[in-house]
Amino acid sequence: MGPLSFLNHLLNFLAPAFAVAVGLVACSHVFMRKRARPHGWLAPMALHFAVGAAVLAGGLAVWGRDGRMLTYAALVLACASSQWLWLRAWKG
Repeated sequence: MGPLSFLNHLLNFLAPAFAVAVGLVACSHVFMRKRARPHGWLAPMALHFAVGAAVLAGGLAVWGRDGRMLTYAALVLACASSQWLWLRAWKG
C-alpha cells in the first residue's frame, strides 16, 4: 500500500469520529448556549475527536475490522459522555 492509499484509508477510518465531534460541539452551541460558549469550539472538538478515535481503534482491535455498528454506537456513547463531562452537565 502506497502512502497516498494509506492516508486515504486513515482519513476514511477517522471521518466518523470527526463528524461526531463537530456535530456534537455545534449542537451544544445551539442547544446549551450558556454552558458551551466559555469553552469555545476547538478544544472540545479536539477532545471528542480523540475520544472517538480511541473508540474506533478499540473497535478495530477487538473485532479485527472497522465499520461495525456496535463500534459506532460506542463512538456516539463515548463522545456524548465526554461532552457531558466537559460541560459539567450534572450540575444542572
